[in-house]
Amino acid sequence: MEMGQAKEVEGCKEALFTALVEILPSGQHFRKCYTYTSQTEAAFHCVHFFREAKEKEKEKLRRWRKSFVHVKNPYLDSMDEDVLYHLDLGTKTHNLPEMFGDVKFVCVGGSPNRMKAFALFMHKELRLTDSEEDIKDICAGTDRYCMYKIGPVLSISHGMGIPSISIMLHELIKLLYHARCSDVTIIRIGTSGGIGIAPGSVVITDEAVDSFFKPRFEQVILDNIVTRSTELDKELAEEIFNCSKEISNFPTLIGHTMCTYDFYEGQGRLDGALCSFSREKGLDYLKRAYNAGIRNIEMESTVFAAMCRLCGLKAAVVCVTLLNRLECDQINSPHDVLVEYQKRPQLLISKFIKQRLGLCDQTS
Repeated sequence: MEMGQAKEVEGCKEALFTALVEILPSGQHFRKCYTYTSQTEAAFHCVHFFREAKEKEKEKLRRWRKSFVHVKNPYLDSMDEDVLYHLDLGTKTHNLPEMFGDVKFVCVGGSPNRMKAFALFMHKELRLTDSEEDIKDICAGTDRYCMYKIGPVLSISHGMGIPSISIMLHELIKLLYHARCSDVTIIRIGTSGGIGIAPGSVVITDEAVDSFFKPRFEQVILDNIVTRSTELDKELAEEIFNCSKEISNFPTLIGHTMCTYDFYEGQGRLDGALCSFSREKGLDYLKRAYNAGIRNIEMESTVFAAMCRLCGLKAAVVCVTLLNRLECDQINSPHDVLVEYQKRPQLLISKFIKQRLGLCDQTS
């Protein structure tokens, strides 16, 4: 026994030995101590035992803290009030932990109507007892976004493009942080243009890439370009994909998703108000994207992946394709077909959520 350890034990060996007898009268650790030739050795073993227990508790605490949503802003906690302006919420005007503390799943999508429809769909799937009429838009005081809460599920619209979803994500992540939410999974469900796959296919993103096919998001901050990783949770993507195997109505695959800043020229379309390239160059670009593993194109995934990753949120992107961009630029399928396509990611994510909640044997 080292001198420092002996000194630590000597001063408390009587108390430790007595406590050990009281709290572990028939335990393995006491029996081991009981065979020692002196109370000093028994007390030393007791110290070692409680040190190990303390380290285990520290590890549990680390895992517990990691389960919470984080913000990467040292100024937030010093603010007297945080106004989530675009969500019509705030830390002084609303009890955010009471309103949102039980949220475990956040589903975001571009269209307000689509996210309301998803909320109503989840209400049926989860078989909640309250009336559908009780499902109100929490952000009704603003016309920027809509938000609905259905049990542990939050359904929110984010508009179109990186700037719109970025603003929503800043305030959503702060909302989850202020509400002290833990173990939250966030999923973007939406529409996209497919590359080399049939319209109506659902793509689960394994890697969000930019227009140069790189897994990164470049954010201009002040007068600097900051590059952030767009890595998504691969285990989550696989879990969602496994859920899709039980749905035979439509094809589902895992692939790269390209995020652009524009719907027209930025995605190689020939049908915008401006077009500065030839048909051949546009098609060549899309073919190179396909060869790089990209299976669909949209306008939000890179910033979504980057922000969620930095704030400790497990994130996934699940989008249906409305057309095959190797064949055409314009979305010309009948309205009822497009409506059915848009329900496909909702159906898949509903199944995933029910499976996580242990409700996978329920049917709507």
